[in-house]
Amino acid sequence: MVRKRVVLTFSGGMDSTTLLYQLLSQGHHVQALGIDYGQRHRKELGAAAGICARVGVSFKSADLSAVTGFLAGSALTSPDVEIPSGEYDPESMKVTVVPNRNMLMLAVALAWAISSECDTVAYAAHAGDHEVYPDCRPEFVRALARTAGLCHYEPIELTAPFLHLTKVDIVRLGNRLDVPFDLTWSCYRGEDLHCGRCGTCRERSGAFARAGVADPTVYRIRPDSAPAGIPGSIGAQ
Repeated sequence: MVRKRVVLTFSGGMDSTTLLYQLLSQGHHVQALGIDYGQRHRKELGAAAGICARVGVSFKSADLSAVTGFLAGSALTSPDVEIPSGEYDPESMKVTVVPNRNMLMLAVALAWAISSECDTVAYAAHAGDHEVYPDCRPEFVRALARTAGLCHYEPIELTAPFLHLTKVDIVRLGNRLDVPFDLTWSCYRGEDLHCGRCGTCRERSGAFARAGVADPTVYRIRPDSAPAGIPGSIGAQ
């Protein structure tokens, strides 16, 4: 396998941490990019920094909080929009979509890849994201991959290797890679503990249950281990 120099968009969540560990296991050089876009759950950036320190990967956080006002209307960026609780229902969870978020993140990642002479940008969109998040659809990835090939003198590869995996698949893969899931952060509320009530907490708990892997997460309120009506393929942005 060719050893690549990869910029990974890295939130410190389950998906991007599993992708980090997979890239490292494949022998690639990885540098990780976090993005502060004014999200309520900025706690994820601390988790990302800690995980990178654990494995000796360079981590940088880009401060895009100046654009938060242009990302209004999402429960993640507008304090007057309530974060939905209960089952991870695609219609209710659309309120957590941040306008064009992944385009912004990947644009910064591509710039960093060019300036640091990396040849690849990776992000951890997965199959469960497609129904809720437009910027995680295969069509989006394919279109932006074409753009990445044109944005510099030498083409940059954009890869989303989990695009056809479910959240359950990712938990199983992470378990094989010894991913420290206890250090990852998912909850959109960004409190001291995972709330256990929001869709992302319930999806997280359900994925562990369906994968047959012990969930190391400490929840404020323990969610049902396999909430009714949440298929294993439903995912988070």
